[in-house]
Amino acid sequence: MANANSLDALIQALRRLPGVGVKSASRMAFHLLQHDRPGAMSLSHALRVAAESVRHCERCHTFTQDAVCSTCMNPARDSSKLCVVETPADQSAVERTGAYKGLYFVLMGKLSPLDGIGPKDIGLKDLFERACDGLVQEVILATNFTAEGEATAHVISEGLKARGLRSSRLARGVPVGSELEYVDLGTIAHALVDRR
Repeated sequence: MANANSLDALIQALRRLPGVGVKSASRMAFHLLQHDRPGAMSLSHALRVAAESVRHCERCHTFTQDAVCSTCMNPARDSSKLCVVETPADQSAVERTGAYKGLYFVLMGKLSPLDGIGPKDIGLKDLFERACDGLVQEVILATNFTAEGEATAHVISEGLKARGLRSSRLARGVPVGSELEYVDLGTIAHALVDRR
């Protein structure tokens, strides 16, 4: 009976992952226990080490094992530009493009009054202090193009404007390599308005 409880606990733990339902969690649990016990032990160890050692960077709030992350410590980064993103995953996506060489501020969320998430919950005070450090000349708002992301970008933009700082927003439009007939109408409309 303890074995069944351990299996159920594993399935419930895997269900905590985003997009993982009961069937997927069960499939993962059975695979690890039936075909890859060393992989299960490796996964368990990696999760434990990460949960115990990964924390937030004191400057940008992304994940790091050190007090300040390697991006913030890199003297080759352009300290006059600060890109604001919602999550470390968003920061990673921007980094993978290789097109941005400035610094970051990771909100670790977005404004969502319906969920009780306000400016204090996403560290807007820390963001404004960082942006007003005398080095930052442009804040690039790279929040997601959801209702909450847009509201977050608007609040940040207004806060920066009140402090005399310039901000810009990521452009949005038709994806590279796409055909117009398959692009959603909202994207086409924004691309027309934001055309250059």
